[in-house]
Amino acid sequence: MPDAIFAHPRLAPVYDAFDGDRDDLEAYLAIADELDARVVLDIGCGTGNLALLLARHGRTVVGVDPAGASLAVARSKDREGRVRWLRGDATTLPPLHADLATMTGNVAQVFLTDADWARMLRGIHAALHPHGHLVFETRRPDRRAWEEWTAAPVTRDVPGVGPVEQRLDVTEVDLPFVSFRYTYRFLADGAVVTSDSTLRFRDRDEVEASLAAAGYRVRDVRDAPDRPGREFVFVARRADQPPAARTSRQPHGPTARRTDQPRGEGASGAQPSARGSRAVG
Repeated sequence: MPDAIFAHPRLAPVYDAFDGDRDDLEAYLAIADELDARVVLDIGCGTGNLALLLARHGRTVVGVDPAGASLAVARSKDREGRVRWLRGDATTLPPLHADLATMTGNVAQVFLTDADWARMLRGIHAALHPHGHLVFETRRPDRRAWEEWTAAPVTRDVPGVGPVEQRLDVTEVDLPFVSFRYTYRFLADGAVVTSDSTLRFRDRDEVEASLAAAGYRVRDVRDAPDRPGREFVFVARRADQPPAARTSRQPHGPTARRTDQPRGEGASGAQPSARGSRAVG
């Protein structure tokens, strides 16, 4: 099930208020231009920020997420119906022949098992055009970003909701897994709602090996422009050979925004138990 931060009816509507201006998404728009991608699939689209940005720039966009509350927020922003919103995950996609699939924020790190990660990669592979691309970001484990996540509570005045306080605490570090909890206090009525998440930190070699096993060729690995030295951005092309013809064995083992807290758009993949946030990331 998606984390409460994306699926809870009181938390999804306040998500954007704590997630910043998301100027990091301009890099994905530039990559779509670079790859001449006209049909884009946004995996873990959440409240829809990237999907809507791409649609405003003339792309045909499909946003998919298992969190219904987040999709409701996304649809409320899409008054012109520019985006096709699907509730589900990467394993339930129809044939889309997409030129590009994206995973921003923490999406790539919410798949905690090798099996779930492999199923997600194969699902996207089937939804891509034969020479389509998958682009996603993931934090570098050696930078130990979680050591910077716990901070003083932040309060935002959310339109239609009132003042809301957010607190972030790291609850467990058992590498390659890091768990954390968001606590939201709605000051108008005193309600308190929490959301627990876990991310998996995979190193570059592990990610590259898993992409090859799932039927991709890594085109290049870039530095995240908004977080230099902190994240990898993988650009992978769907290979001609289908993943079913390759080995499915996966490698085992370890694998506020500008302060490198977890971040993201929504829940993704095979409905994992966590999806990050650009606001914890």
